[in-house]
Amino acid sequence: MTTIRIKKLKNDAVTPNYAHEGDAGMDLFAAEKVVLRSHERAQVKTGIAMEIPKGYVGLVWDKSGLSQKHGLKTLGGVVDAGYRGEVVVGVANISNETYTIEKGHKVAQMLIQKVESPEVVEAAELSDSARGDGGFGSTGK
Repeated sequence: MTTIRIKKLKNDAVTPNYAHEGDAGMDLFAAEKVVLRSHERAQVKTGIAMEIPKGYVGLVWDKSGLSQKHGLKTLGGVVDAGYRGEVVVGVANISNETYTIEKGHKVAQMLIQKVESPEVVEAAELSDSARGDGGFGSTGK
């Protein structure tokens, strides 16, 4: 079993946890009150640092309820294994209403996943594929 070590940077910080057995994401909690006006962005401190093992990464994702009901989206959600600073969650309010994130409330969730680090090699040509260079909208509606 993989272990994630957590260091509280504030005594009253809430340790991340899984709400239900088998959940993919552990909940991250706000260590401060943040008021997000419509179409505003903010950085929300969690009051914790973590030690993610080498070969893994922490990916920060929306809480579905906050996203669907209140229009809160997370931003820039990669926490590398070598990072030991405070976990801070970037949040954007894409709704037309002000939303207040209260201290101690869930702000995001983090998935811990294995990482592969393939060798990057520059090439003059790439192999052909059925899709080719078809990009945005290339598969139709």
